[in-house]
Amino acid sequence: MTTPLPSIGGTAAGVPGRSRTGAAARLRRGRETDARWVRPAFFALLAATALLHLWNLSASGYANSFYSAAAQAGSESWKAFFFGSSDAANSITVDKPPAALWPMALSVRLFGLGSWQILVPEIVMGVATVGVLYAAVRRRFAPAAGLIAGAVLALTPVAVLMFRFNNPDALLALLMTVTVYCVLRALEDARTKWLVWAGIAVGLAFLTKTLQAFLILPPLALVYAVCAPTPLRRRLGQLGLAGLAVVVFGGWWVAIVELWPVSSRPYIGGSQNNSFLELTFGYNGLGRINGEETGSVGGGGGGGWGETGIDRLFAGNIGGQIAWLLPAALLLLVAGLVLTGRAHRADTARAAFLVWGGSLLTTAGVFSFMAGIFHEYYTVALAPYIAALVGMGAAMLWEERAKPVRSALLAGTVALTAWWSYVLLGRSADYLPWLRTAVLIGGLVSAAALLPAGRAGRRSALAVAWLGIVVSLAGPAAYSLTTVGEGHAGSIVTAGPAVAGSRGGPGGGGPGGFANGDDGAGTWPPGAQGAGPGAAQPPAGA
Repeated sequence: MTTPLPSIGGTAAGVPGRSRTGAAARLRRGRETDARWVRPAFFALLAATALLHLWNLSASGYANSFYSAAAQAGSESWKAFFFGSSDAANSITVDKPPAALWPMALSVRLFGLGSWQILVPEIVMGVATVGVLYAAVRRRFAPAAGLIAGAVLALTPVAVLMFRFNNPDALLALLMTVTVYCVLRALEDARTKWLVWAGIAVGLAFLTKTLQAFLILPPLALVYAVCAPTPLRRRLGQLGLAGLAVVVFGGWWVAIVELWPVSSRPYIGGSQNNSFLELTFGYNGLGRINGEETGSVGGGGGGGWGETGIDRLFAGNIGGQIAWLLPAALLLLVAGLVLTGRAHRADTARAAFLVWGGSLLTTAGVFSFMAGIFHEYYTVALAPYIAALVGMGAAMLWEERAKPVRSALLAGTVALTAWWSYVLLGRSADYLPWLRTAVLIGGLVSAAALLPAGRAGRRSALAVAWLGIVVSLAGPAAYSLTTVGEGHAGSIVTAGPAVAGSRGGPGGGGPGGFANGDDGAGTWPPGAQGAGPGAAQPPAGA
């Protein structure tokens, strides 16, 4: 088996060729080889994602008013815009670099101050992330794989929460997805420009949430160094250029801030000695790993940030944020690597599993064992990786469902997901008990029907497939609808219904009620003026 399932890649090589039609026609029609339903289904996915995120948006008011005040300041002062100041008087910055503030500040400058002007840019990022994820998965796999991946991302509760909230995580998730897309494009034919674009995306991600942007660099660099279809010397040179792009596009702002006279710039919020580098490698860097963030509160290992360990992402309230399809993603990752095990070194399908899977495992590993500040909403970073693995793995097994082992794996994945949804739904007392039972029964029925799906007729097989998809997404969809039905404000928020022992929730508010963008380390910035977020948090729905 030299390459798995060439039929799902769009061409025999799994890499689409260039269309001879114009750009507008390609945008409207998609690939010439696609069925007519593919492009309308993709546009419907984007529209449904936008509608879900826009629903009841005003209920959140200014959401995290810490960042809303900074966006307001940036709309009034270009200096505050550049530095990410919490106030237009430029007395202090937020405790992050400013890239995530820039879209909000520009929106407020153009359209005036208001809840929608603050939050709609986040929704645009969410829809864009779904679109980029679809494109990344679709390039090597079937259209259905891209649509499944996009739907999984769109209905992940923590993604629904953060793509309509003004923390930096929405932009970070978009840029990380763009990074993986660019690396996958580079792996197709070893074009240097795509690897450089990946480096640019990582650099911008660094200006969004500092060192978290680097978590996926080791697996991406390793996969490219091993799998790119070009000589090793050129691979290493290309990686060097990509690294240079990271330094340039992530370091230009840092260099300016560090060289700027301290007397004429705002204080670097969250730092101990007014240095962004100290903030990056201390409070926002190693401190997050070892729990020694000077000026923070709480701690890991049973402290304020929860127990660490391999089960952290599955436990308590965190499971309901992100873990609905995490077991399925891990199982399908293993299945995908086994099915592509005999492929040639540069096989793009195996490289895709390695890239998405490596990104998932490294990020999940850090989240699981970091002893410092950890909030449930951080897990939005995992959502694109989980969604991609589910879409690719499900499509691959479906194409080979005529083989008993493949159909059994597919059935087992659905059964596992249904059981796990049953467990997660049961963690919220009195939350839709009928759905919990329906998901379990539907999952078992779907799993049983998938076993002989390879011998069934087309219509019967598609009906079984749809049942499996609906059952697998029912739990996260319910949590997502609950999320958009409530307002979310404060520094710590969670998706879905209340779970015993969880922190945050619709009303937000972190330990001690601090008004900080991340964890409560610090006080509300001085100098904020006016009736906007810098003055007071408006009532929900304002």
